[in-house]
Amino acid sequence: MHEMSLAEGVLQLVEDTARREGARRVKTVVLEIGTLASVEVEALRFCFDAVTRSSLAEGAALEIHPVQGAGWCLPCGATVPLEERYGICPRCGSCQVQPTAGTEMRVKEIEID
Repeated sequence: MHEMSLAEGVLQLVEDTARREGARRVKTVVLEIGTLASVEVEALRFCFDAVTRSSLAEGAALEIHPVQGAGWCLPCGATVPLEERYGICPRCGSCQVQPTAGTEMRVKEIEID
């Protein structure tokens, strides 16, 4: 389950930032996760709760904002919405669509006390 290592990485970023800012605790963590990022959101929530125990982020709210997938079609040059990483271009039917959005996962915001 790679969500555990993702949660640990998020916690490390959050704790480093909180300590640098002199925070006593982390209240909220906001993540942006692309729909093409291969992240199981509920598993990540579970893992986040587990890894934040006895940390500055224990009890912190985890908000997850989805980022819709998009891609650039090589044959027709269109930017199109993508529901899956290797999707088909809805304009021309090509399978040569390179993802341009929706593959990312980033810590967007941290609320500290």
